[in-house]
Amino acid sequence: MEIKGFTYGYDGRRGGFRSEDGIKSQELLYDIGVNWICLAVVNRQKKFYSTDISFDFSKTPTDRDIAFAVEKAHAKGIKICLKPILNSDDGMWRAYISFPDRNMAEQDVYWKKWFKSYTVYMLHYAELAEELGAEMLCIGCEMSGTEQKDEYWRKLIKKLRKVYSGKLVYNTNHGDEENIAWFDALDYIGTSAYYQVGRNGSEKEKMVSEWEKVRLHLNALSHKFGRKYIFMEIGCRSAKGCAAIPWDFSHKEYPFSEEEQADFYESCLDVFTKEPNFAGVFWWDWSTFIYNDEKTAKKDIGFNIHLKKAEEVIKKFYK
Repeated sequence: MEIKGFTYGYDGRRGGFRSEDGIKSQELLYDIGVNWICLAVVNRQKKFYSTDISFDFSKTPTDRDIAFAVEKAHAKGIKICLKPILNSDDGMWRAYISFPDRNMAEQDVYWKKWFKSYTVYMLHYAELAEELGAEMLCIGCEMSGTEQKDEYWRKLIKKLRKVYSGKLVYNTNHGDEENIAWFDALDYIGTSAYYQVGRNGSEKEKMVSEWEKVRLHLNALSHKFGRKYIFMEIGCRSAKGCAAIPWDFSHKEYPFSEEEQADFYESCLDVFTKEPNFAGVFWWDWSTFIYNDEKTAKKDIGFNIHLKKAEEVIKKFYK
């Protein structure tokens, strides 16, 4: 497994990476043995059907914030995947970005406008990634509504390769991997691996059995495209029942369970660590500002693993 990673910074704001609490969080993340960090930076469009993407640096880390985090990681020998994420201010999940109320002719006009804006957006971060020496660039995340626009994505990838010399990956959602025909234009297949491995029971052995099915499915895709796959996102909250719906962040009534979270992590790594088609993983996610006491950890039902059993699992595999 080449990439022993974690996602950092999704909840980041201007100045957060450079703050005292941000630096403390980064140091705690380094301590678990990561050799890669996926640095997530969020920007927005107003509506899911908007064609313009805005940079609002009151809500997202600045380029200087990103440079600080990259330089700090590189100083410790840790590689960076820069991951610009596009969200919609209307609360709609980015997978729904599309123009459903338009006829086919109008839709193409709108798609052309959207990809023109998205290309400018991605070129900005591609140039920044090149300047900073980031080893990988994730060119999109879970935008299912855009993924069948094969021609537009291939044109974007060609433009990005002219300014960025590192590895390129795209992050589709679990179950959507078969819908993308242009993985051959990238260096890796990327997916959000929130597979429901706990739906038939939360015992670790049952999870291992479900992960084996996932492995066979992704290996077939790897052979088809001649590319290794990365779990660009994967995780499970420390709450009872979340292994059945690992993407969930909304059910606050679920009781705390660090055991189920740890079993999710360990069962995945047991199956994939020695799989030759598997390049590695970026777990979701390590907060920009993280708690650092046992009392808070035992009450936290989020994705954080710090001071929980899952953190010990990661240290065992990573170190």
